[in-house]
Amino acid sequence: MLGLPKDPMMLFSVINAHLRDTYPSLDALCDDLHVEKQQIIDQLAAVGYEYNEDKNKFW
Repeated sequence: MLGLPKDPMMLFSVINAHLRDTYPSLDALCDDLHVEKQQIIDQLAAVGYEYNEDKNKFW
């Protein structure tokens, strides 16, 4: 994941900021940043966060 933080808490913050400010969905973010959606989901799930598609954020 080039350009995204490796630390899960920083990743959580950056991803949610991108979802809030720029992208209408996690799919759109992943397509634009050329990152694997499942990798982000897995990294954040490992620290207790899951993606809520309706709210377009991890929590």
